Amino acid sequence: MRIEDEIKQPVFKDEYQKGYINLIYTAGWLQQQQAAAFREFDLTLPQFNILRILRGQHPKPATVNLLIERMLDKTSNASRIVDKLEAKGLVTRTVCPSNRRAVDIRITEAALELLLRMDTEVLSKQHNLQTLTVEEAVQLNALLDKIRD
Repeated sequence: MRIEDEIKQPVFKDEYQKGYINLIYTAGWLQQQQAAAFREFDLTLPQFNILRILRGQHPKPATVNLLIERMLDKTSNASRIVDKLEAKGLVTRTVCPSNRRAVDIRITEAALELLLRMDTEVLSKQHNLQTLTVEEAVQLNALLDKIRD
């Protein structure tokens, strides 16, 4: 559906304004789609993001600073998210033996199993991008990278 129809705005100042609004709207729409998929697993988007980072680090530990650097949403409070994941038994925290001021964060086996189950569900929710050809996906990625440069 066209952005004009989605937000009931038939006219834009120019194509740049339309593109900006379309990008913001689409990003929110994609987040809603993912949030709905994660709800059945009792996870939020930022919690899922941290678990994916930790899975990529596994079996090595991560620090809160490493998580902050790699998180998709830079406004999220990584320490608070780790607290919640620890309460769910999905991560562990231990004092780093080589640096007593640092805390090592590791993903648990339960979290690895959860992510394995989620992979199918989450990948199926990315089908929206499958409507693009590979060439269009490459072009989209290049354009998004160009916007951030």
